[in-house]
Amino acid sequence: MLYVLNTNLDNKKKLFIALRDIYGLGKHSSNQICDLLGISTDRRLKQISSLQLERLTQLVNLNYNLSGEIKRSTMKNVQRLVKIASYRGFRHIEGLPVRGQRTHGNSRTRRKIKTLYN
Repeated sequence: MLYVLNTNLDNKKKLFIALRDIYGLGKHSSNQICDLLGISTDRRLKQISSLQLERLTQLVNLNYNLSGEIKRSTMKNVQRLVKIASYRGFRHIEGLPVRGQRTHGNSRTRRKIKTLYN
């Protein structure tokens, strides 16, 4: 296990797959990172030198929003909807589906997990 960008990554995985384990990085962005660093996508995480790993962390920190920032901005947007008393804000408060889904047969998990965004 390798601890990179506040995430434990498996050494045995290929680099572009291991990068996807970081919250906020997906398939496209992990391939972009590999191309920018000049590292083959077939290389394993344990085959990367410490210098390349340092360059990787610098590149990701400068160019991409990661877990804390994404979660913070999402919570901020939901709190804004609640504050302005919009319909979507009420749906968030009540723990119901927000985007117009029906509730008769579906959304059982959404109705069970009630978290308040006050």
